[in-house]
Amino acid sequence: MACLVNGFIFSSGICRTSVSLRLMSDTPFASAKRIVVKTGSALVAEKGTPRHAWLEKLAADIVALRRRGLEVILVSSGAVALGRASLGSAGTSRLDQKQAAAAIGQLRLMSAIGGAFEPHGVIIGQALLTLGDTENRRRWLNARATLETLLEAGTVPVINENDTVATDEIRYGDNDRLAARVAQMMGADVLVLLSDIDGLYTADPRSHPDATHIPHLNELTGEHDAMATGANAEAGVGSGGMATKLAAARIAHAAGCSTLITIGNREHPLLSIENGARCTLISAATTPANARAAWLAGHLTPEGSITLDEGAAKALRGGASLLAVGITGVTGSFERGAAVALNAPSGQTIGKGVTAYSSFEIQRVIGRHSEEVEAILGYRGRPAIIHRDDMVLVR
Repeated sequence: MACLVNGFIFSSGICRTSVSLRLMSDTPFASAKRIVVKTGSALVAEKGTPRHAWLEKLAADIVALRRRGLEVILVSSGAVALGRASLGSAGTSRLDQKQAAAAIGQLRLMSAIGGAFEPHGVIIGQALLTLGDTENRRRWLNARATLETLLEAGTVPVINENDTVATDEIRYGDNDRLAARVAQMMGADVLVLLSDIDGLYTADPRSHPDATHIPHLNELTGEHDAMATGANAEAGVGSGGMATKLAAARIAHAAGCSTLITIGNREHPLLSIENGARCTLISAATTPANARAAWLAGHLTPEGSITLDEGAAKALRGGASLLAVGITGVTGSFERGAAVALNAPSGQTIGKGVTAYSSFEIQRVIGRHSEEVEAILGYRGRPAIIHRDDMVLVR
């Protein structure tokens, strides 16, 4: 079954229920299906040592949410903070030193997180990403497919920035933005940013005692940016601050994902939110499904085209993915991850989508059944040429 979004028919596969979070709700995550939780270095590490007790409470919260049917992705900083002590007097002032510290600390970080989930019988899966992995369409497809597979397998994906190979200067605050990109990529309903402060205030409450807490926003403006405080210098590890969290919230907001900013240094940081702990909620104006439909409809310029037979055109309108057996022709030269037009037998363009195969590969499997594709190409690729979540059809 398909759904109509802004004049385009969008597959039901991505049109799952996704109601914007409301602060007055008794259970803030009740309407969510998938959430992304971001933790900072100061929460997971203290003086170069993992905060095992806190991680155990966070894991218990995530397990409790999973038992209610939520899918949870964890984005965690802390690799450099946990690895820097091993470098001794070398410190971590240079980029190569930070990369070396990350290489050491990432093992410790994953060991600590994995140990927190082990008593619950939950397996974690590590994914090291860069911003490029969430912005390049081909790498975006690969990253999303991997994370979807991890979720389907019942694991908790744990993501960190790939600091050991970063070419730009490493900043801990980038994981706020990375978490937002992950939420965008995975169609998350809620992004939770665990911070050293319980949300946005009209001014820095540490230096302005009369500052007022802002519990709920429907949009972010320049006025809110002016309210954002700098990094928490006392923590000594993170450098994100409220400004990067608002930047992350903007990314999430555009993707139809609500953002919660709250203090993370509680025994049960996620369940505390449901119990009424103070936070700032930035509600999304739309759903992830609608936001993604609008992005596919308005921001992809086709690099080629695929012609369908009548059966495939009808199946796509019913919400199906595009399989090789329904293709009769391909025009243009493009790589995997390209945007392509989808044409009916008459030549009329009925939609567009992001392809999981290159034009050369599609040419080789035109009209073939899925079980034949692997033998022809010599490897097992994606089940569909274009997945239903990666296409939008013209009304």
